[in-house]
Amino acid sequence: MKQVVQNYKSGELAVLDVPVPGCKPGGVLVRTAYSLISTGTELMKVSEAGMSMLGKARSRPDQVAKVMQSVATNGVPATYRKVMGKLDSYTPLGYSLCGVVEQVGAGIDDVMAGDLVACAGNEHALHAELNWVPKNLYAPVPDGLAPRHAAFGTVGSIAMQGVRQGEPQLGEVALVIGLGLIGQLVVQLLAASGVRVVGVDPDPVRCELAERLGAAACGDPASAAVEAAVAELTGGHGVDQVYLAAGGGSNQPVELAARLSRDRGRVVDIGKCRLDLPWNAYYEKELDVRFSRSYGPGRYDPEYELEGRDYPIGYVRWTERRNLACFLDLVARGRVDVEPLVSHVADFDDAVETYQSLKDGELKAVAVLFRYPEQKEDVARAEPSAVTVPAVKRRSGGVSTPDRAVKAPVRLAFVGAGNYATSMLLPHLAGREGVELSTVVTTTALSAANAQRKFGFAEATTDLDAVLGDKSVDAVFVVTRHSSHAELTRRALLAGKAVFVEKPLALSEDELAGVLAAVEESGNDRLQVGFNRRFAPLLREARKRFGARTGPASLRYLVNAGRLPHGSWYLRQGAEGSRFAGEGGHFIDTASWLLEADPESVYAVATSGNEDLQVVLRYPDGSTATISYLTTGAPGFPKETLDLVADGKVLRLDDFVRASLFADGGVGRKRWVSSRLPKARDKGQNAELAAFIKAVRTGGPMPVPLESLVATTSATLAVQAGLAGGAPVTLARTR
Repeated sequence: MKQVVQNYKSGELAVLDVPVPGCKPGGVLVRTAYSLISTGTELMKVSEAGMSMLGKARSRPDQVAKVMQSVATNGVPATYRKVMGKLDSYTPLGYSLCGVVEQVGAGIDDVMAGDLVACAGNEHALHAELNWVPKNLYAPVPDGLAPRHAAFGTVGSIAMQGVRQGEPQLGEVALVIGLGLIGQLVVQLLAASGVRVVGVDPDPVRCELAERLGAAACGDPASAAVEAAVAELTGGHGVDQVYLAAGGGSNQPVELAARLSRDRGRVVDIGKCRLDLPWNAYYEKELDVRFSRSYGPGRYDPEYELEGRDYPIGYVRWTERRNLACFLDLVARGRVDVEPLVSHVADFDDAVETYQSLKDGELKAVAVLFRYPEQKEDVARAEPSAVTVPAVKRRSGGVSTPDRAVKAPVRLAFVGAGNYATSMLLPHLAGREGVELSTVVTTTALSAANAQRKFGFAEATTDLDAVLGDKSVDAVFVVTRHSSHAELTRRALLAGKAVFVEKPLALSEDELAGVLAAVEESGNDRLQVGFNRRFAPLLREARKRFGARTGPASLRYLVNAGRLPHGSWYLRQGAEGSRFAGEGGHFIDTASWLLEADPESVYAVATSGNEDLQVVLRYPDGSTATISYLTTGAPGFPKETLDLVADGKVLRLDDFVRASLFADGGVGRKRWVSSRLPKARDKGQNAELAAFIKAVRTGGPMPVPLESLVATTSATLAVQAGLAGGAPVTLARTR
């Protein structure tokens, strides 16, 4: 299928061939009839992409701050790869459409194939021929409403949420600053609510349009006519509400809002304009400044948007989906008229030219629609597909491997192509001698196409079954979200593939048992979990210099994990497990490797709210390892520090950039210090991948014994059990 995309690094716009998205449970697959260009939000994104790198940084200081924190945590090279990988990727455009349901996922019973729906979401209602849309981001279109009008549903919901934030009442007077697409809809919604409206915009054509659609008066912000109209309609008191629907860097809108508001009026920000509030003006009138967050309650809540968990109507009357349905109803009943807003309808194939015309100012429009080809395909044809797109040309040579004599390459398939896969794994595999990147599988079409283009996969697809059934694929990498790891690993093992799964292997004992049952059933134990730290060159050199132990050891591992940003999928504990369940295996595996044994018991305690954990592991020879997993520390402190004490020696590791060994022979005497700082924090991914590829190619033993992988996973899972029970958990011995 085809999709409109943009490369944020270069600014390139394209209509790209991408795989058809899979129809997952909890949503529907929709074939687009019309999609709407947001001439405000989307054109701002298009314009930003055309800026220089410095200009992009100035426009997004919040992202610059994240980059600087990543540099402190991961080092410059790793951060550079991650940032450039994100920038040099195709990103989707669009968030408002109407289309026909082609397939219905499990758990959906309110629509069926053939129904017309309006869809929302900048990840789900894209300018693409087909989109998978979760339940709470679509609404059935009322009978008689034209698809081109229903395509306004999302922007209508944005305008409606803004109006709701203003709490208008019959007979009040409102000022709408900015008469673009959102502003025009706000005018109509207010008029339909019995509110008299004054509009402000420097464009006389937009002012005239707003008056035709219900505004009492409109004019230029510098015009005395606006103030005169406000004075006449309000008896000189000022407007009850102001709706900021303008964009740009001028502070004029918020200054005008203060001047024309009544005492204790309400100012609602819907657009993205400068908000340098004049303190005296806002203080003296005690103005109530409010923000409107997109489509309504549920926005940015993954449990609502992705998992379909609705809010009880008695507590949240108007949610995203209810706003969407309400707006469609108003348009269907003629209370809101969107047809006069349609400035241009373009064929979907002409999307690039249309965006360019809008950006250059040749096409002046309030609203632009893309019209898609008529739906001629049968429902049964909308199956997951594979596509081939040009890959990035790479220099020959790549990363050498020690097995040059073997000509047949190891063919790899990736399931998942998120940040970790594209920044920490695939750069080490693309171009590696003796490796062929066969297929990348994702549930979203564009991420697969991006990975194919950047790393040279032969195919990109959303069809996992086809990959598992491909006998030419030697190994499967599972790099998806945590909740899917165990099931995908189980299926790949049963298909006879060698499997590299990112941590964690499982989120429960039942999931772990399922993986082991697949090993037993298939006789295939070719499994590696992404516990990469044991392969870190600096740590391996440090252990070698420490030498063999003669007595038990004490190990302390401090992990300054830090707080997660709001909205991170790591916080979805109900679906993805606890944060430690997802990440803690790294540190337990590292401790066990250093102590050369698997733990026999686990004891865990936590601060209130389980934010900071102390995990104590006991080993058969009496050694102990204490892992302090902390989220409340200072972000500037190193992420990982480790001390190993035994036999009169102390080994110190500082965040994989420096190691020291202290030994007997005098107070404070140092025997060894890592001679120089490495170019980057090498946490072992490259060496781990090399060991895995060698094992797959030669049929030799996997880099880490299965028993150790199982022991580490069991110990990680035992932490949660220990927290619940308040007592040490004894671990069963693995085979």
